[in-house]
Amino acid sequence: MNILFIEDDPMNRRVVRDMLDVAGANMAEAEHAEAGLKRIDEEDFDVILVDLRMPGMDGIEAIERIRARGDQKAELPVIVVTADTAVDLRERCMTAGADEVLFKPVAMDDLFDTIGRVLAQRSGDGMLI
Repeated sequence: MNILFIEDDPMNRRVVRDMLDVAGANMAEAEHAEAGLKRIDEEDFDVILVDLRMPGMDGIEAIERIRARGDQKAELPVIVVTADTAVDLRERCMTAGADEVLFKPVAMDDLFDTIGRVLAQRSGDGMLI
């Protein structure tokens, strides 16, 4: 499984990478949304994890740009990983096109369960990492 994590904080990327290593998943990194969108153009991923608060383009705009693509990559599963606790946050993320929202600090079980659930919903086959 190939996962892209778009996150400006290197420590957060490392923590998630360590968790995904346990499951045998490959994680690519992008330190800001523009770099993440470029990686999506150039590489194939099974899931996109995206932070909301980043310098430059935020995660909401990145999700909207992924969903606005005119190709199959517009349908990639996108999971928001954020420390933001705004009341309307989940609604804003889902409206932008996110499949799910995880709140930091992320627990390994929650990460695996969420990825598995989103992939199962998308494929209908119950595939889990």
